[in-house]
Amino acid sequence: MATMEEDFPRGGTQKKPPGQKAPRRPLEQDNLFDTHHEEGSQKRKRIQEDQGTWKKLKAEKKEAVKASAKDFELLTVEALSEGMLLLGCVKESNDFELVVSLPNGLTGFVQVTHICDAYSKMLNEQVTKEELLEDLNSLSDLYPPGMLVRCTVTSVEKTVDGHQSVKLSINPKDVNKAVNNTAVRAGMLLSGLVSSVEDHGYLIDIGISGTKAFLPRLKSQSDIKSASKGTELKIGQYLNCLIEEVKNNGRIVRLSISQSEIAAAIATEEQNWTLSNLLPGLVVKAQVQKVTPHGITLSFLSSFTGIVDFMHLDPKKAGNYSPSQAVKACILSVHPTSKVVRLTLRQVFLQPGGMLGQLSSSRIGMVVEESVVRSFHAKAGAIFQLDDGTLAFARLKHLSDTKNSFKPGAFKKGSKHRCRIIDYSLMDELALLSLKHRIIAAPFLRYQDVRPGHVVEGKVLALKPIGMQVKVTDHIRGLVPRLHLADVLLKQPEKKYSVGDNVKCRVLVSNPEGKKLILTLKKTLVTSKCPVLTSYEAARPGLITHGFIVCAREFGCIVKFYNDIKGLVPKSELSSEPIPSPEKVFCKGQVVKVIVLKCEPEQEKLLLSFKLMNRPEGPQELLTASHGVCLLFFAQMVDVKVLKKKDNGLEVSILPDNVSAHLPTMHLSDHVANCKLLWHWLQEGDILPRVMCLSDKGGHITLCRKPAVIAAVQEEQVARNFSEIQPGMQLTGYVRNIMPYGVFVEFPFGLTGLVPKAAMSDKFVTDTKEHFVVGQTVVAKVTSMDEEKQRILLCLKLSECGSENSVTESFSLLCQCFEETKEVRGLMSKRNHSKVAQNLCGLKSGQKLELLVQEVKGDGSASFNGSCVAGLTVTATRYHVGGWEFLVPVFLCDSSSLDRIHKALQLLCLLIKQRGLTENSQHPAVVQHVAEEFAVASLVETGQLTAIPVASHFNDTFRFDSEKLKVGQTVSVTLQTVQTGDHSVLLGVQGPAKRRAFIRPRKESETVEETLAAVKHSLCLGDVITGTVKSVRPTHVTVAIDGKLTGSIHSSQILDDVPIGTFPTSRLKAGQKVTAVVIGGRDVKTHRYIASKPGWRGRRYLAQINEFSSFVSVLKGEGSQALNLEGDNPSERLRPYKAGQTVTCFVKKYNTVKNWLEVEVTPEVRGRVPQVLLSLNPKVSPRRRVRCTKVRHKRGCEHPATNVCQAASNFLPPCSLTGVYSLVKGTITIGTIMKMIPHVGLTISLPFGKMGKASIFHLSDSYTEQPLENFSIGKFVRSEIILNTERIFLLPLVCSRTNPKSKPKVEDVEIARAEDVQEGQLVRGYVRSVKPSGVFFGGSVFGRHFGGRCTGWREPWYRQQLYPLSTEELNIKQVASSVAPFKQETKRVEAPRLQVSSGFTWGESLNVLEVPGLNREEESSDSEEEDAAQSMSKKQTKKEKEQEKQRVEKELSKIEATLMDPSRQPQTADDFDRLVLSNPSSSILWLQYMTFHLQATEIEKARAVAERALKTISFREEQEKLNVWVALLNLENMYGTEETLMKVFERAVQYNEPLKVFQQLADIYASSEKYKQADNLYNTMLKRFRQEKSVWLKYATFLLKQGQIEATHKLLERALRGLPDKEHVDVIAKFAQLEFHFGDPEHAKAIFESTLSSYPKRTDIWSIYIDMMIKHGSQKEIRDIFERVIHLSLAAKRMKFFFKRYLDYEKKYGTAETIQAVKVAALEYVESKSSLAES
Repeated sequence: MATMEEDFPRGGTQKKPPGQKAPRRPLEQDNLFDTHHEEGSQKRKRIQEDQGTWKKLKAEKKEAVKASAKDFELLTVEALSEGMLLLGCVKESNDFELVVSLPNGLTGFVQVTHICDAYSKMLNEQVTKEELLEDLNSLSDLYPPGMLVRCTVTSVEKTVDGHQSVKLSINPKDVNKAVNNTAVRAGMLLSGLVSSVEDHGYLIDIGISGTKAFLPRLKSQSDIKSASKGTELKIGQYLNCLIEEVKNNGRIVRLSISQSEIAAAIATEEQNWTLSNLLPGLVVKAQVQKVTPHGITLSFLSSFTGIVDFMHLDPKKAGNYSPSQAVKACILSVHPTSKVVRLTLRQVFLQPGGMLGQLSSSRIGMVVEESVVRSFHAKAGAIFQLDDGTLAFARLKHLSDTKNSFKPGAFKKGSKHRCRIIDYSLMDELALLSLKHRIIAAPFLRYQDVRPGHVVEGKVLALKPIGMQVKVTDHIRGLVPRLHLADVLLKQPEKKYSVGDNVKCRVLVSNPEGKKLILTLKKTLVTSKCPVLTSYEAARPGLITHGFIVCAREFGCIVKFYNDIKGLVPKSELSSEPIPSPEKVFCKGQVVKVIVLKCEPEQEKLLLSFKLMNRPEGPQELLTASHGVCLLFFAQMVDVKVLKKKDNGLEVSILPDNVSAHLPTMHLSDHVANCKLLWHWLQEGDILPRVMCLSDKGGHITLCRKPAVIAAVQEEQVARNFSEIQPGMQLTGYVRNIMPYGVFVEFPFGLTGLVPKAAMSDKFVTDTKEHFVVGQTVVAKVTSMDEEKQRILLCLKLSECGSENSVTESFSLLCQCFEETKEVRGLMSKRNHSKVAQNLCGLKSGQKLELLVQEVKGDGSASFNGSCVAGLTVTATRYHVGGWEFLVPVFLCDSSSLDRIHKALQLLCLLIKQRGLTENSQHPAVVQHVAEEFAVASLVETGQLTAIPVASHFNDTFRFDSEKLKVGQTVSVTLQTVQTGDHSVLLGVQGPAKRRAFIRPRKESETVEETLAAVKHSLCLGDVITGTVKSVRPTHVTVAIDGKLTGSIHSSQILDDVPIGTFPTSRLKAGQKVTAVVIGGRDVKTHRYIASKPGWRGRRYLAQINEFSSFVSVLKGEGSQALNLEGDNPSERLRPYKAGQTVTCFVKKYNTVKNWLEVEVTPEVRGRVPQVLLSLNPKVSPRRRVRCTKVRHKRGCEHPATNVCQAASNFLPPCSLTGVYSLVKGTITIGTIMKMIPHVGLTISLPFGKMGKASIFHLSDSYTEQPLENFSIGKFVRSEIILNTERIFLLPLVCSRTNPKSKPKVEDVEIARAEDVQEGQLVRGYVRSVKPSGVFFGGSVFGRHFGGRCTGWREPWYRQQLYPLSTEELNIKQVASSVAPFKQETKRVEAPRLQVSSGFTWGESLNVLEVPGLNREEESSDSEEEDAAQSMSKKQTKKEKEQEKQRVEKELSKIEATLMDPSRQPQTADDFDRLVLSNPSSSILWLQYMTFHLQATEIEKARAVAERALKTISFREEQEKLNVWVALLNLENMYGTEETLMKVFERAVQYNEPLKVFQQLADIYASSEKYKQADNLYNTMLKRFRQEKSVWLKYATFLLKQGQIEATHKLLERALRGLPDKEHVDVIAKFAQLEFHFGDPEHAKAIFESTLSSYPKRTDIWSIYIDMMIKHGSQKEIRDIFERVIHLSLAAKRMKFFFKRYLDYEKKYGTAETIQAVKVAALEYVESKSSLAES
């Protein structure tokens, strides 16, 4: 029991303090060697020990928390060390460095030399050559902000101001240096940079020694486009590369940049990652080990441990992490010594290759009034939530102004603080904050915050020769140039300024990208109250401001303002008094006050003036210069006051300054009619609002009030200069001038273009003045432009310029017209002195009036009067009279004279029916009145008046008579408004059925019945009429009859007998009177169309009428009538035409889509001629055939044609121009090759949808080894029908049959029957079959085969193969007329063996060898003997075999001797192959080989030979290779395209000296007369080889040969600027020689004289000068030069040379006296030298 109680005590177990038992054991162990005390003190001792243990545990817990917090401390600059790997994000890309955002708010810098080796090499090359390289891209192009990069720390340095700067490198050799080629595995994700661009891909620098990485182009095309935005990858471009394949133990690696594969890449254990080669940016699968408030600890790759600080926890999962949880993480950094790995759990890093987002730049620098604390970390800082919900971080040092003022308790969770955003950390996705009061109150934080014109305060940092450095803030520095240290130039600035002084400056230039500030200390500028001018756009004329002079010259002064804005003050504007020498009055740096006269922002031109007297100083006011010109901005909207009315417009004054200007009449409105109305009713003193300044040319201001032009300018739908114009643009302008050949259109900003006559309208333009008027608003489309001549061609066609929604556009024009009419009414209402105007203003369309009938005229019309129309004459026609109530439908304004205004008012008697109307509903209406801009129609259903627009577009100005709206016409109206409103009429547009019914306008004297009769009996068939030719077309002539009717004369109805190939319509001209007879008529698009036939003057011709038609009048509706035509049966029209009949037709057009020629026989009967029936000449390619067809068959030209068959359709019977109308035996026709079957023949498409076959035996008159070589699919061939079945035609293509008239030479005579074969005859043919009984072959016989005997068609279906027998000739010994049975041979017959074209065969028999160059006649006797021997059936004896062997050996010897003959010229490709094998490096042989192929027009083979030569010739033979390259360039220039030529040229430049290749191509261009390409190439050479003297000379030679002498003179000046000084004299001399040969000899002499005056002792120049003068100068000039040179002070040796030349010249061209004179001069020179030596 005692034991049980000990194990299970009653009352349960006694609870003990937690943690008490665990530490008791070590205490006992620690006290093993302590001395034992008395029992009474042990209890007290135990209590003390327990208290000590608790304290120790508490301390250990604190230490553990501190240690944990220390492990998760954020990265600082001090914690970085050289070689540390980091994942960064590009923040900024400057010219020479990258600014990289690092984790935990750090920033590093990558110098331009630490990108990669290939990029550094290109930089060095650019510096060496001192010219920009095309392939070298800037860092901003390669590294956009937001790109993630792997980088390594190279150094941490202290800057001048004490801040630490982190230097980084992204060079793969530095980042991946721990990775060796043996550790490379497939699936690894490495960083690489493009080092080279190859043909099939890119070489990528991954920094691993001994490993070459290649990125294929083909497989990565889509990824390359996405990575490089559609272009190729560039050298130095950063890539995330996934290793796809590893070869040769890591020496060769194939990469992939697929975004999907990279985003899914995860580092695994199989990839053999270690702590030494672990890279940032790798995504790993990890497991949470420990979770703390400061971060979490992870384990990954089975054995590695890393930490995640609180800034890189996933914000969505923060606080939800637990131990053993599986997560994905990305490595941020790896320390090189401690191997501490930092990771991130943010989602944006878990997919490699992505881009990080940036904070809006407007947010940086913003002060946030209340930011809420989310968490506080004592050793790091605090996380805040801003007002927009985003998170931000503030380090400890930014939480308070000083360390002493920092209070951690103030940053409890939820507390609010005022802060300022100072930066944004891309890597942490957090804004960086500062709570320091001085930073919150600072006016500037970044260079972007400092703008030109800002006044700043700073501290002097240093005084240098260039100026003074000023510290504006801790991070902003500025420079005050020496010129700006004071208002005057200081010689000793150090006496005025000292380091540390506080100064007040003004910003002149701010360059945030380059982090540069230019300041000024000029007191006048700093304290100036004038506006600050920082852009040309702000330079409004009249603006007065301060600037400083940077240049003073005789032409005036150049004044500079802020932001490098410059302007010119002309000499005339310097002062009211003339200043002869401005440079003596004004000095550089002087501060001046100027006024802006004129500014052109596009050209950056600014005109200024110093004359400020009597000028207002308000910058917004309009100012008048001394010459009285108003200084206005273009397109400025102003109000004007009418001063005076002139015939062409209004003289106005611009308010409020009363500046004079001109407003043309045609610029008052977009509507021509309203322009006249407004001009008439405007009076002096009227105010016109919203008028735009159009131009101020010559001091005269022109205004515009066109709403369309104003809207285009305000919406920026204009071109400000010629460079902004692009083909296809639509611009709004106005007609400036009308000429017979076209219309000139002017646009805002002064641009003018020409609209040719053909582009004015979709309709035929007879007179340009009928379509447009000067000043009319138009919309023009740019079709083409000439940059050199600054010319623009435009188009005004509605089909090109019209909008898609014509209804909306026409309705807007109508509304604008009525709004302007309303404005006119307002002007009329102000004319109190005019009673007529007041009465007229009170009338509205549709208003009911009570009038008194004044008079009824005989024609039925009536006149009225009444009090409401006093002073007006009111009339109504007889058709508008009825009832007692009258409506005034429309009022008109005749602006010709005031007393005749509104005399033509008409009244309508209409009964208005009340009925509900809806918008966009269609209603029939009758036109009651037609004005210039609109028409008024009455709705049939209700009688309400509706206005409809006449035009649908600004360019819709011309309509034929048949298209014009007429009174009484019924139209369909689509209502746009259902309330009359202020316009008193409804507004609508014409519906789709607007031409549905036509009512002829009635004369006042006609009744309805008379009108019907007039139309019905106007013209009848057979009537003789006289008309005037209106227009002449290729196929018909339009004739005007009495000015009302229009008729047409078809080409077939002009002459009875039409000569073949002539144009009947060419006999008539526009305006000519013709007499014709009516033969029919038809209705064409609502206007009457009368076909007629002309006759000779005084005679009446009755032509055969193929179609009879008559006009039938039909009454439609109430009083409406229409003119229609009832056509006859189409089959009746075609009945007279039979198959095979020859008819006369007229060409209409060639249809390139269907490939047939459309012709007209009569106006009603048309036909088409298929392409194969146009001609029997097959020697033209299909494309050229089409072009030739267009040229030969012009529109309207007469051709005889054969009707092929009865047409199945109405109007298009197929016709033929070749006479072929059916395919029968013996017919020769043209066909198209559809299929080529080797060893069988051709399948040919014939006319009329038939197919034919041509056997391989029937393709030529002579035997050829490759019968199908000269044929191709789609080729036209001439053939003869020899057998006609139901569907298949057998066709021979031999020339002797298809073209017997040419009498071709026939080598193999056709054998048509057995009787044609004679014994001993030599025949050749193709093997058809091989049988045991013999070989059957076919010759030129049709349908027969020869094989020793004649056989029939029957042959075995098996073994039908073609074996060419090139020299197989059978001597026929016997011919049987019948087929004799063959005896079966017991010996097996072998099939013929393959032959080699070089003259050697694989067969045992050598009698079929073909030797190139041997004579056929020499072989014939031997061949006959051999054939006879073979034909013998008996077996040869041993002696005969020996003789045969000896004969064969002799034959071989003869062949070898022929081939070894050195004098023998190569004749075949095999001969050339042997030659180039014997001497492969000889370019002359390869060029001869190419020439051989070119002579045979085998271009591709010639190219192949050139490529073989380039591969075969040794690389040491540079000149030989160059010769081949030049030949290939010549070939491509002559036979290739520009693209193929450029490809060959680029390759040649790579493999040869570039200069030689450039020069050769330039010579090729010049010799082939491609002067433009040659000129462009020479300009390229001058840029690339500017130091090469030969390039300048060759270009000069080229220019002089072209006669461009002035260009050569300019070229010499450029050459002297580009070449070194030591080359100048030689170049000048060479240019002078070229001038003598090709240019101006006088100019050449001037060059020599100028050179010799500067270099008189250059004897080489004297010698050249003398040589040139001997060839081109006179004897007197030559002797003068010799006299000058022999009197020079030169060395005796040189003088002897010139005396000798002088003497030789005189001996050749002079006399005895001149010879003696030269000798005397030489003797005197010797004596003078001797006396000088003695003295």
